[in-house]
Amino acid sequence: MDTQGRRQHVDPADQWVFDPETGSYQLRLDPPQQPERGVPAQGAGRRAQRVQPQGGGRARPGRSGAEDEGHGAVGGRSADGGRTAGAGRAAGNGRAAGGGRTAAGGRAAGGARGEGGGRAAARTSRRRPKSRKSAKKRALIWTAGTLGVVVIAACIGVYALYQQLNGNINAIDPGIGSKNATSTGPVNILVIGTDSRKGLKGKYGDSANVGHADTTILFHVSKDRSNATALSIPRDIITDIPDCPTRQPDGSTKIIPAESGVRFNTSLGQYGRDPGCTMRTVKALTGITPDHFMMANFDAVKDLSTAVGGVEVCLAKDIDDPDSHLKLAKGRHTVAGEQALAFVRTRHSVGFGGDLSRIELQQQFLSSMMRKMKSGDTLTSPTKLLKLANTATKALTVDTGIGSVTKLSELAKDLSRVNTKNITFATVPVIDNPAEKVHTTVVLDETKAPQLFSMVKDDVSLTEVKKKQKASDAAKLKGPKADPINVRVEVLNGSGVFGAAQDTVNWLQNDEGVSRSTNGGNAPAEVKKTTLEYAPNQADQARRLAAMMGLPASALKQGTEDAAPRANMTLTLGKDFKQAGTPIATPTKAPEGIQKVEADDKSVCAK
Repeated sequence: MDTQGRRQHVDPADQWVFDPETGSYQLRLDPPQQPERGVPAQGAGRRAQRVQPQGGGRARPGRSGAEDEGHGAVGGRSADGGRTAGAGRAAGNGRAAGGGRTAAGGRAAGGARGEGGGRAAARTSRRRPKSRKSAKKRALIWTAGTLGVVVIAACIGVYALYQQLNGNINAIDPGIGSKNATSTGPVNILVIGTDSRKGLKGKYGDSANVGHADTTILFHVSKDRSNATALSIPRDIITDIPDCPTRQPDGSTKIIPAESGVRFNTSLGQYGRDPGCTMRTVKALTGITPDHFMMANFDAVKDLSTAVGGVEVCLAKDIDDPDSHLKLAKGRHTVAGEQALAFVRTRHSVGFGGDLSRIELQQQFLSSMMRKMKSGDTLTSPTKLLKLANTATKALTVDTGIGSVTKLSELAKDLSRVNTKNITFATVPVIDNPAEKVHTTVVLDETKAPQLFSMVKDDVSLTEVKKKQKASDAAKLKGPKADPINVRVEVLNGSGVFGAAQDTVNWLQNDEGVSRSTNGGNAPAEVKKTTLEYAPNQADQARRLAAMMGLPASALKQGTEDAAPRANMTLTLGKDFKQAGTPIATPTKAPEGIQKVEADDKSVCAK
């Protein structure tokens, strides 16, 4: 406020102040404190600094020097905030143009009033006028002010964009999973592609189709974010679907009864099952609990592929599929929109002509899309990023744990830490359904599937991600191994599994030839991890037993003193015990023969 109660003009651009501690601009709504009267304000503004005519020339009649700089003469302010006596403005040094210092009231002292009520007294001044600001400095002043305006406009724009993107998202509560977008542990996201034709006007078939889990991928990200595994679950795998509580439109909960021996894809849509039912079915099938889900329909494939500017795919042969309407020549192509959708729907013209062959096409497509989305071309283009964000939020239905732009951004930022070269797509190992004469469905490969699920649960990458192991631990497994007949061990049950010790002894004696093994009963308490305690002179026996049982080096606990010649080692089974004959340690290599492809492999071509 000035001395007459009038509020000083505050440039909105100057209300944005750079904070060197945060490296960002902050909005300062309070006006700066007024300097004392008669004391020139530092940096008193562009007006005061520009009042002198250049080169000491006369001010034009009826104008002050300040007016020559584009400011109106009437009602001009002095540099310290006071009003000048006449039409002319006070000079930049705080004096009136006629040389008088402004009075306490803010009016210029005698001689400051311009002749004829408007003639600038500056023309009688003998003072040497100050030169104008250089063009560079004027540009800097203009830029600073403009930047403030741009920041204000950007903030308004970002808020509007945030509201728009937030309004795009469709979120539901599946009643399972995490309420937090991410965590310090592993993250499991279930990606569901539904074949629902709802809202597509019959373009891709029956518009009354309720929409099943046509494509399902369990995306597991390791705790240290060094790697990720994307497990494709065949839609025709026969499995059990557990009881499923689903939220109804009126807020009530309806339990959809469990089913046994049915196709996996019916975990969604059938009898009103929602994505939470698919999440529960995946948990029952793999032992891995999804934290979140993302569901998309046919339009999502078209829109996302278009938003990234097309996705490169490769064909090892010409394809002309009348069912999916894909017609492409052998070689590399960039597909988007309808053509991209046709590519991921094609199955009869590739491989064995079934769903498992289509999965391989989808994995190739998704790998290429991931590479495109993480490329510099996409990440450095604000236009492409905005288009992608708008398209993605419109295309997806997600759980409430990631049901906002803020939460989705948090999850995306966390997952972006995974290097594309350490992302592997794999298909859950299956075999033809032995109950069928004409094979139309599949069942789990009970040998390979548990190994793969175990690797995923324990963060073992399907790519070669080097992880450090203590040299002392690694050395325990190196060296000669005793013959099975010379291995002496007492087995204690700390697993909590009834009969585990006796089952293990039976397996050791009957299958592995360890006849000198005995059942020591229950351990004093249940333990988390299986351990083998032994003396230094029993190291060869420990190595043999570790090899038989798949014990990790960390499970071997060597004592400091040698044991008597016929003393037993002590094997305590922990909660990591699964069953006799199943390795305790998680496999470090994927089972032989499983279908997998690395996301950064650009050489993959559909056959």
